[in-house]
Amino acid sequence: MPKPLMNTRETLLNISHHKAGLAGGRVFVGLSGGVDSAASAALLKKAGYDVTGVFIKVWQPDFLPCNWRDERRDAMRVAIALDIPFLFFDFEKEYKKGVVDKMIAEYKVGRTPNPDVLCNREIKFGAFWKQAKKMGADFIATGHYARIENSNIENSLKIKNSKLKIGIDPDKDQSYFLWTLTQNDLSHTIFPIGDLEKSEVRKLARKSHLPVSEKKDSQGVCFIGEIRMDEFLSHFVSTKSGKVLDTRGDVIGTHKGALFYTIGERHGFEVTKKSSEDKAFYILSKNIKTNTLTVSNKEPEIISSSPTRIMVKDVNWISELATTRLSARIRYRGEKIPVIVKLGHGVSKQITVEFQKPMRGLSLGQSIVFYENEICLGGGVMDKILK
Repeated sequence: MPKPLMNTRETLLNISHHKAGLAGGRVFVGLSGGVDSAASAALLKKAGYDVTGVFIKVWQPDFLPCNWRDERRDAMRVAIALDIPFLFFDFEKEYKKGVVDKMIAEYKVGRTPNPDVLCNREIKFGAFWKQAKKMGADFIATGHYARIENSNIENSLKIKNSKLKIGIDPDKDQSYFLWTLTQNDLSHTIFPIGDLEKSEVRKLARKSHLPVSEKKDSQGVCFIGEIRMDEFLSHFVSTKSGKVLDTRGDVIGTHKGALFYTIGERHGFEVTKKSSEDKAFYILSKNIKTNTLTVSNKEPEIISSSPTRIMVKDVNWISELATTRLSARIRYRGEKIPVIVKLGHGVSKQITVEFQKPMRGLSLGQSIVFYENEICLGGGVMDKILK
């Protein structure tokens, strides 16, 4: 029997009481042209907020199809359908500097960054909020699948001890990309669809007669588009093909350039010295200076090369820790794994994380995000493997 369309009443109630009775405040919603942000705007309007839709233009490379105008058109159609004001914010320079340039710099030194994390920090909850606040907004809202729980309110507007929680839909939860948020960010942010499953969002969009209700979800890197990362990087980084090595150092194949690859990956390189019965080869390590990859298809070698301790930098805690035994994700939609966190002294942005067993496929530069049940406590960037 199909699940009834929400919780819509419950969601509206959550939104209405999101900031202690401040429904009716002015909220700028980031309208991307997709169904999630459109449904968010519809829910907020129904809850009594003064809603303004905003399309954010970011940098796009000139070698890709220019589709931002099509997305802006769809966002504008949503605003017309909802009868709300529509604004256009141009953050092209901010995105290029704060997201793309940082991402390329990380790849050049052999690390694998999370551009979506950078985009959230620099653009959606950085430049967007700064401009919205300047124009009189009380809040910003996005179509992220996550939830905010407020537990301590002072003077109506000052909210402390807010909690970032995973989205109800486990297949869509985006808390992994939101670990850089702070208590200040949470105090003026609303995630209207965090209590909904994707199917319910679609139903709500249809019921609200939104023109993007059947539009497919976008894929690929945040705002850059559906393009392979190695193809994208090849336009900005000079590289050349190199050797694939086994654990003895013997050459067994070739690759397109070491910086294009991620630890744990098993595609994109060629192993020429293998039999038809060989299992898949996984990347164990990469050396940018020698432009080589070391791979293996033997389980003992893969496990022995997998670390049990790492150093994490740029740590941000959204909520205070009640324990140092937590769960963590090392990739989006990855399983939660048990870890022990060793905190640095004072307000150190570095911590040590210990896994209960060797961790396969761990890639430096990626985010590790910490959880306690449904609460996203914060995260950091995996920086160094410890012996």
